[in-house]
Amino acid sequence: MPLLNKTEARPARPSSPTSPSGRRSSWSAARLALTAFFTVDGFLFAAWVVRIPDVRAQVAASHSALGLALLCISAGAVATMALVGRLCLRYGSRRVTVASVAVFSLAVALPAHTHSVLALGAVLLLFGAGYGAANVAMNSAAVDLVAELRRPVMPSFHAGYSLGGLLGAAVGGLLAGRISASWALAASGALGLAVVALAGTALLRAPAAARPAPRGSAALRESAAPASAAAARLSGHARLLVVLLGLTALCTAYGEGALADWATLHLTDDVHAGTATAAAGYAAFAFAMTAGRLSGTWLSERLGQTRVMLLGGLTACAGMATAALAPSVPPALAGFVLVGLGLANVFPLAIAQAGATAGPQGVATASTLGYAGMLIGPPVIGFLADALSLPAALLTVAASSALAGLLALAVRRHRTGHPA
Repeated sequence: MPLLNKTEARPARPSSPTSPSGRRSSWSAARLALTAFFTVDGFLFAAWVVRIPDVRAQVAASHSALGLALLCISAGAVATMALVGRLCLRYGSRRVTVASVAVFSLAVALPAHTHSVLALGAVLLLFGAGYGAANVAMNSAAVDLVAELRRPVMPSFHAGYSLGGLLGAAVGGLLAGRISASWALAASGALGLAVVALAGTALLRAPAAARPAPRGSAALRESAAPASAAAARLSGHARLLVVLLGLTALCTAYGEGALADWATLHLTDDVHAGTATAAAGYAAFAFAMTAGRLSGTWLSERLGQTRVMLLGGLTACAGMATAALAPSVPPALAGFVLVGLGLANVFPLAIAQAGATAGPQGVATASTLGYAGMLIGPPVIGFLADALSLPAALLTVAASSALAGLLALAVRRHRTGHPA
């Protein structure tokens, strides 16, 4: 998956029937369709999140019982990811993307129809399986499209996910007092199936070009794909790269998961912000992350992926340290914005490089490690907050962000030291 060096002339692209000049449009039908899949994935997950309180009341779950039920989402996702990587190799990432998002769209409506914690946990296993499958398949398809376009556009797909999440949360919040959870989630699932029908048709019909051969510059080598994904999986060096990239994703997702659950509480309890201001704090983080991903392609083309990941990790480290230690609301909010901007592109670029190194199995491995970071972040922060304090616990997010950037640098050094 070669990328453009900021000092290098753009290489010629293979001819395409979609472009009379012999250059494939960057916003091809396949890219638009895949962006729609990422967007609806974020929308569906957010639509479920805003209805968790309603479902909890419906099944009469205690906090601990609900926590165990929610853990089933992670269990279903992690158990599915490795299998989906193999399915992508066998049937193609685009087909698996369409099928998995369809399953996820159907599963999102089911929690509202459960009436016991046990039934909720069983349904959330299917929900998590669909969510995990969709994320591996979509990222695998995106890796192939990035290679075809010869541009580092992976952050734009994840920007679609972020935008979908913001839209899903906004719509879900507006409808929360107007329609029941069952109707809201059913409508969200129907929207997901409509996107599957429309975008899936476009994605499957769009031509898929062969992955271009790697070129020689350092910026190209840092994300160049081996000629064969199977060969990459047999290489011990490639496996090491995938693990390092997965750990990079884990460190990033650790911060995202921690902030999702603890940012608002930090603002209210430690910085003494009002409820509305605290909600705006997490919104500022989410908007900053979306904006950072929208600019990710531009930054990657000009700075190179490694610099974007390294500077992003260090920026997030500085921002989290500021937010954790801030004595008042304004610097805390500014710190959350820096965290969002810094972390925005680290995860998508890590997944993209893992896919370029070892194909769908690389995406599956890195995604599984990344999802583990999302899973362990909130409870680790909770335990440390009880033992020390919440600001001290949040400093681990600063440390993990810096480590993510340094791991990206280690990946670059390992790759250039062992050219494919």
